[in-house]
Amino acid sequence: MNTPKSRPRDLGIKIGQLEPGPQNAITDVPGVQVGHFTINDDLHQPPIHTGVTVILPHSGNLYQEKVIAAVHTINGYGKATGFEQVREMGTLETPVALTNTLNVGIAWDALITYTLEQNAGIKDQVVSINPVVGDCNDSRLNDIQGRHVHKEHVLAALSRANSGTAEGNIGAGTGMVCYGFKGGIGTASRKVMGFTLGILVVANFGSQKQLMINGVPVGLELEKMNAEEMDPGGSIIMVIAVDAPLTDRQLGRIARRTAHGLARTGAIASNQSGDFCIAFSTAQRIVQKPASQTCNLEFLCEADLTNFFQATIESTEEAVINALFAAEPIQLSDGLILTALPVDQVLKIMKMD
Repeated sequence: MNTPKSRPRDLGIKIGQLEPGPQNAITDVPGVQVGHFTINDDLHQPPIHTGVTVILPHSGNLYQEKVIAAVHTINGYGKATGFEQVREMGTLETPVALTNTLNVGIAWDALITYTLEQNAGIKDQVVSINPVVGDCNDSRLNDIQGRHVHKEHVLAALSRANSGTAEGNIGAGTGMVCYGFKGGIGTASRKVMGFTLGILVVANFGSQKQLMINGVPVGLELEKMNAEEMDPGGSIIMVIAVDAPLTDRQLGRIARRTAHGLARTGAIASNQSGDFCIAFSTAQRIVQKPASQTCNLEFLCEADLTNFFQATIESTEEAVINALFAAEPIQLSDGLILTALPVDQVLKIMKMD
């Protein structure tokens, strides 16, 4: 599981016009780290395929040195936590945790524990913490009611956070389905104006016939070859990191452009979908107890944001397709196998073979 596979770009499918970062991943943004904990048990009935993924904007004490952030909801059928305070205050003060729908509370609690432990010396001053947790429902592949992600798993993911680029069946992406195939974690990045914008997604949405890859209606062609079809519902969680100096309002504008990138892959944000984006900038830190009554912050001119809109759209699109290419087949509760995207067939349809 999670053996590196060829990414679309390696096979000649170059999405968008802007150049990706060195790893084409959210961890191209300096200081950003990602950690995963994966749980698989095919012998358990129903099988367990779930996990947790965490994103750290920097390796320091995030509660003491917050980053500017924004959130955006495309369709709100989800259980995300912490969004209202981010909207109100414009900052992020804990790592972002991503997991399955019924384990949001456990992840929330683990982030509280993590933050209290980091601030043990001033614990009496820490009376409010705003954990940010996003969810996707993995019940089609996982015993979700068993709530198999525990606090120690979240803390382990935090301790494992690094600058890696793992995709597919890992962490929060372990039990996800995307466009009728195995989905999961995907990531991508773009260089823009000397800065880097990166995104990580948990892709868990869509019907096979909707799938578009680089403008080609791949799903319709695959539908002619494969009879299987799954419920088109589902969700996606997206986390954007950027090292450009931006206000929370500007980050909100960027976050809203993820909908354009999703649409390029065929997404329609179905009735029961939870489609959320969390965006943060690592360029500046907001200290918990400032030395003065003023904060001197820099931010880009509005006219420059168009470049970041394009970077967001392109990296969102590519991250979803990367997730599909990286995912591995997985066992369903009835013993059948949910197949991965048939890459060879896709390349023939796209005339890349």
